[in-house]
Amino acid sequence: MQFRNTGGTAVTSGSVMFATHIIGLLGVDWATITSRQDLPVPIPAGTVRSRTYAVCVDAWRVPLGMHVETRSVTASWG
Repeated sequence: MQFRNTGGTAVTSGSVMFATHIIGLLGVDWATITSRQDLPVPIPAGTVRSRTYAVCVDAWRVPLGMHVETRSVTASWG
């Protein structure tokens, strides 16, 4: 992911939240699991920082024939 700071001051703290959906064999959305990770701070004003995140879901939450999709990502900073 890329995080672009278009503001006038450095971002020094924050987090990114992932909404991972558990999808059944017929396409039914059974559950949404959220997880939160720290932003790659500091992000100086006018720059871009990149980071790769692993989003994990307990195996018991994804029975045979189901799969996971991360459909929403939200960042917040201070």
